[in-house]
Amino acid sequence: QVQLTESGGGLVQAGDSLRLSCAAPESTLSGYGVAWFRQAPGKEREFVATIRATSTTHYADPVKGRFSISRDRVKNTVSLQMNTLKPEDAGDYYCAAGRPILSAIADPHMYGCWGQGTQVTVSS
Repeated sequence: QVQLTESGGGLVQAGDSLRLSCAAPESTLSGYGVAWFRQAPGKEREFVATIRATSTTHYADPVKGRFSISRDRVKNTVSLQMNTLKPEDAGDYYCAAGRPILSAIADPHMYGCWGQGTQVTVSS
């Protein structure tokens, strides 16, 4: 079981940027696909982006061109750079690790390891 810890959330204004980080202090993320999901109050958890073990990346349509996911194999972290933030990007952001097949990368049930989440608030 990989223990994950997110950081980097906060309160920003629309148009600003934030960088979230997902760390695994006691395990290696190598060999895992790592994804970011978000959940707004009253809404279901939704897929944001993933970087697979092969380092290929995939993004949800609402964040394409604004968000960028990357992996630092030395630091054993996965980051989510979020630019041009919108109020609808607000929510609790979670990183997750797993080995889903390509067709299931957006399914949260395919990820067995989750962090505790970090909150992102975007004011208009």
